[in-house]
Amino acid sequence: MDGWLWWIGGALVLAVIEMLTLDLVFIMLAGGAVAGGVTAAAGGPVWLQIVVACVVAVLLLAGLRPWLLANLRRREPLVETNAAAQVGRLAVVLAEVTETGGRVKLAGEVWSARLPDDGVVNSSGRVPVGAEVRVVAIDGATAVVQPAAAPDTTTTDDGGRVV
Repeated sequence: MDGWLWWIGGALVLAVIEMLTLDLVFIMLAGGAVAGGVTAAAGGPVWLQIVVACVVAVLLLAGLRPWLLANLRRREPLVETNAAAQVGRLAVVLAEVTETGGRVKLAGEVWSARLPDDGVVNSSGRVPVGAEVRVVAIDGATAVVQPAAAPDTTTTDDGGRVV
């Protein structure tokens, strides 16, 4: 069996390990193995194949990996999705909303809803049917809402849960 096949086989094994670890180290080593395979296919001696594989792997680890990691960490979602996308939207009350429960129509769907625990809504602490409310947080499968005219005084954590 030709030597270059061993290098390519090693590169494939390293690529599979990379898929399991996702740390961009093994894929750089796989790049070095591919370079060693190219050297072997060109007829280079074994010592040259090893040197080329090591040099290319080190260059990829030192040059390309830091740049890739910086770009991956810098990325932010362009569009909010799922429950996070509902925060800030307007909804219409279908069943009176209190601090313990209610129903609203939000983005064409019926959601269970409640007022914030510390929210000052009106003297009765209720939002009547047909009123417009704004979603200030999502707590599990419940929309935490305030009347649309009320300022947002609810504090949420990073997960969108009311604190």
